[in-house]
Amino acid sequence: MKNLYKTLVVGMVAALVLAACGGGGASQADNLLDAVKQRGYIMVSTDPNYEPQSFLNTEGKRPADTKCPSDALTTAEMQGFDVDVAKAIGEGLGVETCFATPDWDVITAGNWADKWDVSVGSMTITTARQQVLDFSVPYYYTPAVIAVRADSGIASIADLEGQALCVGTSTTYEFWLNHDMDGLGLPASSIYAEAPNVTVVPLPTDQECAQAIMSGREDFVGYVTSQTVVNANIAAGFPVVQLGSPVYSEDLAAAFDKSSTLPNDTLREEINKIITAMHNDGRLSALSIQWLGEDLTQSPK
Repeated sequence: MKNLYKTLVVGMVAALVLAACGGGGASQADNLLDAVKQRGYIMVSTDPNYEPQSFLNTEGKRPADTKCPSDALTTAEMQGFDVDVAKAIGEGLGVETCFATPDWDVITAGNWADKWDVSVGSMTITTARQQVLDFSVPYYYTPAVIAVRADSGIASIADLEGQALCVGTSTTYEFWLNHDMDGLGLPASSIYAEAPNVTVVPLPTDQECAQAIMSGREDFVGYVTSQTVVNANIAAGFPVVQLGSPVYSEDLAAAFDKSSTLPNDTLREEINKIITAMHNDGRLSALSIQWLGEDLTQSPK
């Protein structure tokens, strides 16, 4: 009887240890896709100040039943093209989409310390970024352009020689302006113009360049960003005009951290399937027209 009692006690202790270690429930995920599905949400990094791609929805109300952590934003609190693409990715995975909003240079540097699972933030695929990040198939393509103050009198790229232009830090626009073709990492066929010799004024995001001009800042005459952003700025009444034609074009994709603790290949493969399906069924085209005013989802190559 005493031996039976000891056996029962040992069995109960072992069961408690297994339960505490997760042995009595779902097994611990060994890849990022399974981890996302187990927790019930995907953490997406994006820019909260990049209209019309991604920006805050000031009228949105956080759902009471959200699974998103308290320091993350929900799809109700964000809006834009990238936001809707990220939301569709979450729906395709069967999980909620949540948003982290770190600085852009932190995202492009890699080594995310597992703080978010994927970046859906109009990131250009470059050879430099491919050293630290993995990429999905592109979900859209966008031309880069120069915008200048409407009263600047500048009519061509040649007129910019010796002037100052603003760019977002660690963007392809900064690489192009600095004549860093290795950092830009684009094929020659995607580059249409040589950058002028200017003083480069970096700000955390290129949209802040436009906002600085709107507020009256005069230490630069313009900025480099995507054509969609310039179109949105002009539509919003910013005192700028597009200068000439696009200077290069970009392939934009979701990005994954190569240094993720869990392998990202299964998540990347699943997101590739979702993006490809959205290309094929027209959802990406519809979102592009809705937010960007034109279909930029067709490869220019």
